[in-house]
Amino acid sequence: MQKTIGYITAACEAADWMGATRVIIHSGALMKRTRREALDIAIPSLRAVVAACDEAGYGHIALCPETMGKINQLGDLDEVLELCTLDERLVPCVDFGHLYARSLGELEGHEACVRMLNRIREVLGEERAGTFHSHFSKIQFTPNGGEKMHLTFAQDDFGPDPAPLMAEVARRGWSPTFICESAGTQAEDALTMKRLYQAAAPGEEAQP
Repeated sequence: MQKTIGYITAACEAADWMGATRVIIHSGALMKRTRREALDIAIPSLRAVVAACDEAGYGHIALCPETMGKINQLGDLDEVLELCTLDERLVPCVDFGHLYARSLGELEGHEACVRMLNRIREVLGEERAGTFHSHFSKIQFTPNGGEKMHLTFAQDDFGPDPAPLMAEVARRGWSPTFICESAGTQAEDALTMKRLYQAAAPGEEAQP
């Protein structure tokens, strides 16, 4: 636990040097526990981390528990949202590629995006939901484990497709932070996501 606190406060220190206001954290592995048992351990641990960050002077930096891509990791959408109810400053990092991979491709397309975004709003409210943090990339998965590797948008064997998500976020007027994690084409694919969002946003015109 002390090592975990050390890692996270060090990350907050580096973020503070750069003027960053969000630090992404992982919830942990199941370690042969049930999902509920693992979450019940993560909850007090996260409270201790938040308290340590406050004590170190980093209360202005939001901690963002991330949804994870491997099935044996803690961090499906509901687990991350439950962690974020512990403190108003906690911001979910919703990695839609991870959720696609851990669901073995089920969380894909417009209806899935609507369900996921509605769930974020249901748990956290409209204001917090509208500014969630996100990682996005296409991800290859295996039937037994979930996430295997990140891909580029040009690779079509696996999803998720960014277009439905960008369109639905734009329709809601939400302004989350998206970080593209494509394998080596982060800048190019981030620009694709930006253009998809702008094309769907009311009153927006796509920019180069």
